[in-house]
Amino acid sequence: STGPSLTKQLPLLKQYANKATIFCADSAYPILAKHNIKPDYVCMLERDDIVSKCFDNDFKEFDKGILFILASVVHKEVIEFLERNNREYMLVHRPLHFAASLNLKEFGYIGVGASVANMAYELAASLRHENIIFIGQDLAYAKDGSSHPREHIYGNQGEKLRGEVYTLAYGGEKQVRTQLTWNLFRQAFEKDIFWAKEKLKINTYNCTEGGARIEGAIEKPFQEVCETLLKENLKKPFDKPKILEKNKIKNKFLQTQKLLIKNVKQSEEFIKKCQNELKKLDFELSKSQFNSQTLIKIKK
Repeated sequence: STGPSLTKQLPLLKQYANKATIFCADSAYPILAKHNIKPDYVCMLERDDIVSKCFDNDFKEFDKGILFILASVVHKEVIEFLERNNREYMLVHRPLHFAASLNLKEFGYIGVGASVANMAYELAASLRHENIIFIGQDLAYAKDGSSHPREHIYGNQGEKLRGEVYTLAYGGEKQVRTQLTWNLFRQAFEKDIFWAKEKLKINTYNCTEGGARIEGAIEKPFQEVCETLLKENLKKPFDKPKILEKNKIKNKFLQTQKLLIKNVKQSEEFIKKCQNELKKLDFELSKSQFNSQTLIKIKK
């Protein structure tokens, strides 16, 4: 993730890049590219174009083998940037009401948490990694007030100081300044870390070496964890999800299209009913207004 502590971990990450699966937040992607550290998966969750500019670049050969995993609600500009440079990507549904209404449950859902880092953690757990390591996951301001590394697309002050919110710091001895949104992200992590350990026996290590404490995560220096856990080179790039056969794609498309047409029709009928009821309400309210004016005149 792109907390202010990310920069200090990059040399070690580069050293061990071939011995770990690297899940990367969208905003960390251009930073890793600058340092020639290739992520295996790049995740994006946000709807607007705030972070879409992270993909407005062309890293050429560097992008080969990377799979970009995007929530289906991301800004359309993101798709344009990815396709322009022939990057491999897939869209995934978040467990939202509209997505669920499409009846595409066999493809699964991801993105329960509120941040892209929460999404990346879910993905790592879904792929059944036995050990998950956080770096750059500060969820707090640095001592100098910075919210991100200097190399972040919006600079180190992408998030200005807001409010007077503090939480327990990494190490458990001091308090660190944070904000409400980051606290929500942290609480989502703590819930997921608990269940990942309880149900899947996954160990989560917080090797940020700064920022906020994330309860349930094991705090250890990044170098120590790398030396202990990352000993063998992995065969990369990893296999990509299989693409459906053309006839299955067509059937799914027609099935979903039919459902959407039906939903749109029902929505239009509902809107008409609401408009009719509003007209009735306007008429009744106008009568009430007339009666109240009459009473005022009588009183005078």
